[in-house]
Amino acid sequence: MKKLMSIFLLLAASCVAAADVAVVVSADNASAVSTDDLKRIFLGKQKKYSGGDSIELILQNASNTLDGEFNEKVLSRSPKQMKAYWSKLIFTGKGSEPKRVAGDADVVAAIAASPNAIGYVEPASVNDSVKVVATF
Repeated sequence: MKKLMSIFLLLAASCVAAADVAVVVSADNASAVSTDDLKRIFLGKQKKYSGGDSIELILQNASNTLDGEFNEKVLSRSPKQMKAYWSKLIFTGKGSEPKRVAGDADVVAAIAASPNAIGYVEPASVNDSVKVVATF
């Protein structure tokens, strides 16, 4: 009975831990990003905004739980699949892995400093220096 209760509590905790993910760009960035473009952008397939400016991806470290949430909700891939995906792009010379940072505060700071950057954070971490383009 104790074992069953422990399993139930672990499952309940994992459901509560699932967080919303906000995709953010610089507040100064006038480029609109459609929801359809986001998957291509975060897979490195779309490298420029509609206005022609280069996109700078800012991702959370793979060890960060929000990275896994983002990969599964937006890209429909597990963290392991994404690691293999980026490794293949790098090995074949078709891409380079995006910049990775430790957490939400680092993502917001990096995006605020670069008008062409795009990344994802928990909605509670959004401030006036970034603009939310989608929430999942």
